[in-house]
Amino acid sequence: MVQAIVFLPLVGAILAGLISLIGAHARCPSGDTVEHHDDAHGADNHAAQAHDGHAADPHGHDDHQAAAEPPAWASRPAELITTGLLFVCAALSWFALVDVGFLHHDARIALFPWINSGDLQVAWALRADTLTAVMLVVVTTVSSLVHLYSIGYMDEDPYRPRFFGYLSLFTFAMLMLVTADNLVQLFFGWEGVGLASYLLIGFWYQKPSANAAAIKAFVVNRVGDFGFALGIFAVFMMIGSVDFETIFGAAPSLVGKTIDFFGWQADALTLICVLLFMGAMGKSAQFLLHTWLPDAMEGPTPVSALIHAATMVTAGVFMVARLSPLFELAPNAQAVVMFFGATTAFFAATVGLVQNDIKRIVAYSTCSQLGYMFVAMGAGAYSVGMFHLFTHAFFKALLFLGSGSVIYAMHHEQDIRMMGGLWRKIPYTFTVMCIGTLALTGFPFFAGYFSKDAIIESAYAAHNPFGTYAYLLTVVAAGLTSFYSWRLIFKTFFGQPHDREHYEAAHESPMWMLVPIGVLAAGSILSGLPFKEIFVSPHGVEEFFRESVKMNPHILEDMEQMPYLLGFLPTLMMVIGLAISYVFYISRPYLPVELAEQQPLLYRFLLNKWYFDELYDLIFVRPAKWLGYTLWKKGDGFVIDGFGPDGVSARVLDVTRNVVKIQTGYLYHYAFAMLIGVAGLITWFMFGFGGQ
Repeated sequence: MVQAIVFLPLVGAILAGLISLIGAHARCPSGDTVEHHDDAHGADNHAAQAHDGHAADPHGHDDHQAAAEPPAWASRPAELITTGLLFVCAALSWFALVDVGFLHHDARIALFPWINSGDLQVAWALRADTLTAVMLVVVTTVSSLVHLYSIGYMDEDPYRPRFFGYLSLFTFAMLMLVTADNLVQLFFGWEGVGLASYLLIGFWYQKPSANAAAIKAFVVNRVGDFGFALGIFAVFMMIGSVDFETIFGAAPSLVGKTIDFFGWQADALTLICVLLFMGAMGKSAQFLLHTWLPDAMEGPTPVSALIHAATMVTAGVFMVARLSPLFELAPNAQAVVMFFGATTAFFAATVGLVQNDIKRIVAYSTCSQLGYMFVAMGAGAYSVGMFHLFTHAFFKALLFLGSGSVIYAMHHEQDIRMMGGLWRKIPYTFTVMCIGTLALTGFPFFAGYFSKDAIIESAYAAHNPFGTYAYLLTVVAAGLTSFYSWRLIFKTFFGQPHDREHYEAAHESPMWMLVPIGVLAAGSILSGLPFKEIFVSPHGVEEFFRESVKMNPHILEDMEQMPYLLGFLPTLMMVIGLAISYVFYISRPYLPVELAEQQPLLYRFLLNKWYFDELYDLIFVRPAKWLGYTLWKKGDGFVIDGFGPDGVSARVLDVTRNVVKIQTGYLYHYAFAMLIGVAGLITWFMFGFGGQ
């Protein structure tokens, strides 16, 4: 069953890829030119800007003035094949959750040997335990719904087979990651989702901003992955194996050992865990390596929902949970995890307060919620972090896909300042977006209420140097999250329309899009309370997760001893955030403008995302460009070429040009030259040189 779950998406990706290649060959049999159906505005421009693209208009919308290219050959079969296979995977994943999690049928399925080089023995095997089963449900459920949603959302795009092939390829890589039985196999899936995200973010490759965003995501993730690779090397150096069972068995023997790291005798487990966490920082967009995530919104909205809300960005959280036996023995590394998680939760929430692009608001919300998950990981409450990962997948995918429905209804407008009053036009989308917002903000009895509050409790109960820091920042972030989440709802669905033309044309999305967001809305409610016992209760966690995670032995019991008032504080902050947002955007809508004018420095600081992009541009990008330009122009051009091949050839040309001038063809010139030669020869002998 696990083999089918993992490899069916690969089959779909291959079939969609073949359809795409056959269609491309049919369009262009010679293979060296591409036929474009251009009108006055250019069809390429349309393909690049379809749906989310908004380069055509300074306000961020595409008026569909360009005629679309005809759809690729067999687009519908490609959509149906990939989507159907994903729904089969999703159904099998829920069976696997019951079979593994509740019936305790853990399994290790060996497929074939992979790498045999000296001491490095790596087999390709699938690990099916409770942690894997939870991730299988998350990945396949969200991916299948995103596939279905994309049939409606991408209906105008001419390259749908390629898009669905990328989606299924991403899903396969993510499934390889979560079923990995060793670090090398996990790294294969890790890099596979990185490649697929690059392809999907830059899907509209005619759009320069999409290409730039894809490259940025790829490069920033390489920074984290470099640390991740060093961590894997360190594990192999200290233990001699990359197999999880061997690593977990040998981990206690590493306590007290050191690694010579550039002359610094570092604690082995702390260094290994920090290096591994660097990979998680990049993949899960944590503070300092977060800059790629908001820009990744240049990809189509289904991509944002699949990759940047529910699956790929949670890979770092899953990796830390998978390696919990190592992190539990490295309290200093856990402190690092908690510090960066809490900082990210607060930082991203502050930036989300002032963003105007509907997808970027949800993107910063994702960044903030991932910070919450790492706080739980740092506290040793791995099951609690996985609980929030589980619930977050439903309501954040819902918010992204709901935003896509709004964009679709508003003729591809993404700026919430250009919206307003839409609840009358798209009541279904409005309802499900409200459900997603209630779940995100932690409203009682919605999914986020149970998982997010449990994380805040774990921060309070943690015996971690940053426990109090994390508790305070996550509580504050809860209030900020409520404010910007309801700001999105109020600006989008209430008040007066700001773009009357688009408002009048607004309509509900097709059923392909409405059904998935309805299912996700149900999940945003049902994924909370029914699963609380197995994720948060001490007995339920021990019975459900068993050996798949190594929990802090007392954290769950300590969480239950938390004072009631401190436990109620996140809910109070949620209510305060909602109330302030209501005053700002419904009751007194002039207040935000006045506040921004009174605090221009703070407003610009938040609007420019704490100036991290500008700072990195100053520290890294400009010096790198200067170095490259200098080595190119001065080093290669002036020194190497100037004194090397170019210089030699130039001097030869100079000499030959001057020699050519002597050959005039006139007899008296030659006679005069001979006379000078004779005079020179006589002079030579007169002074006696010739006699010697």
